[in-house]
Amino acid sequence: MGEYRKLERRHIMFYSRIFNRKTGGFLGYLGNITPEGAMIISENPLSTDTVYSLSMGIPEDLYEKAVLSFEARSIWCKPDIDPNFYDTGFQLFDLTEEDIAIINQIIEDYGFRE
Repeated sequence: MGEYRKLERRHIMFYSRIFNRKTGGFLGYLGNITPEGAMIISENPLSTDTVYSLSMGIPEDLYEKAVLSFEARSIWCKPDIDPNFYDTGFQLFDLTEEDIAIINQIIEDYGFRE
């Protein structure tokens, strides 16, 4: 599979829990994010080519809201370097300008520096 990413994703030092908004179930932890995509680290493989309604908690003392909700299509899923986990790549869509600003601020505040 070729590399289609337009923005380089930065791994972050902020492992927010990710939930399926439709079921309320816990999916995994955020591994990296940009306004265009994200990677979730989970204990079970996630279905690919599936649209998920997701939410993640964010520190409300730093941002204007406590939960970021978004739609995302799973693109790929593969075993993590730790054999107990799986990494799933998502394409994010229908983000509001406020959500994009929050994601960019999370990257700025918590992203690993090169």
